[in-house]
Amino acid sequence: MAVGHPLLPPVPSHSLTVADALSSKPPAEKAGRVSAGKAAKGKSPAASYAELGDLLGHRFGKPSLLTEALTHRSAVVANGPYKYGYERLEFLGDRVLGLVIADLLLERFPTESEGVLARRFNALVQGETLADVAAEIDLGAHLIMAAGEDQAGGRDNKSILSDVCEAVIAALFLDGGLDAAGQFIRRYWTPMLIQAKRPKRDGKTRLQEWAQSRGLPLPDYKTLSREGPPHNPIFAVRVVVEGAGEANGQGSSKRMAEQAAADALLLNLDPTGAAT
Repeated sequence: MAVGHPLLPPVPSHSLTVADALSSKPPAEKAGRVSAGKAAKGKSPAASYAELGDLLGHRFGKPSLLTEALTHRSAVVANGPYKYGYERLEFLGDRVLGLVIADLLLERFPTESEGVLARRFNALVQGETLADVAAEIDLGAHLIMAAGEDQAGGRDNKSILSDVCEAVIAALFLDGGLDAAGQFIRRYWTPMLIQAKRPKRDGKTRLQEWAQSRGLPLPDYKTLSREGPPHNPIFAVRVVVEGAGEANGQGSSKRMAEQAAADALLLNLDPTGAAT
């Protein structure tokens, strides 16, 4: 049987639900390959599942959707109980989050310009924000992943948490429609939106505008290295503005490293912070 949303292609159902995954002897875990999450420790599987549902504000009619959203690719093996990792749902969740946040921003800031709204939007949908929400609801404790990935710190990896949070949003959308997904997003994103001051432009934007205002070439970014394990990489990037200077930056993603490099160069070129 397939499960899904009337407006989207069906998502194949799974033989295991989250509750099954949290049971004492799921098939893959018997072989010591899969860790179904620390959320079950000291609790029954049903209690762990209900606890997550409370935090999401939704009880799933099709639990297999939530299982897929919580499954790391490391747990997907041939002929295993987990057929898909969270990546497919992450793709959808990114779009659902963007739609709800855009609507929320227009509602909350009806007189702001498109440029300011765009900066607010980028801050609210960036990976760091998603990882913060995932940490707030302890989403990492419910992840299904290979034991090795678990032991390597996968449950606390911000990139993984960010991606899974988007996948969970998609699962909410497919199971309960835009109302269920929107309720979750508004519950956890509205406080951040209220607390945020008028957003500053990010470092890359400010550096580009600084260069353009002086008739200089646009900043050029070059990846110098990528080190560390796959679950916790460190990128090193150099940015050069010809005729002005260069600087290096590091981050857990290429984008974050570029931002760090741009911020570092701006600090050298514009120590007063006028280019904000």
